[in-house]
Amino acid sequence: MKAIRFIEIAVGLFMAAGFVAIFFLAMQVSNLSITSSDETFSVTASFENVGGLKVRAPITMAGVRIGRVSNIIADKTTFEAIVTLDIDAGFDQIPDDTFAKIYTAGLLGEQYIGLDPGGSEEYLSEGGFLEMTQSALVLEELISKFMFDKAEDNAFE
Repeated sequence: MKAIRFIEIAVGLFMAAGFVAIFFLAMQVSNLSITSSDETFSVTASFENVGGLKVRAPITMAGVRIGRVSNIIADKTTFEAIVTLDIDAGFDQIPDDTFAKIYTAGLLGEQYIGLDPGGSEEYLSEGGFLEMTQSALVLEELISKFMFDKAEDNAFE
């Protein structure tokens, strides 16, 4: 009787550990986390098109996550997207002429911002603005441009 009880408890603990592991895996895949660095500084960047970029998308430099997107709004005067980047305070020596690009990662098409540091001796700080940006590549636009170029080439033959 005690052996059966022990097996039931062991199976229960194993199942609970499995559920906890699946929960943490789901949090990682969905870009959510339970712990986060509270010490960040915010900078903004303006993009013509952010594609599918979402709030909490990672910000990387040299492939290492250094922050997250905290806000995306549309500017009513320039009709561009203004993206607020929360960068971890440990990365406080990023040159102010850094180039921000929107990339696509993985099979699911998750988008993130990659920073390519410039050569300026001035650094980004709270409230800074990234002037040089590259918008997201939208697959539909590339396909339509290719198709129209091909159609135009065939029209003159």
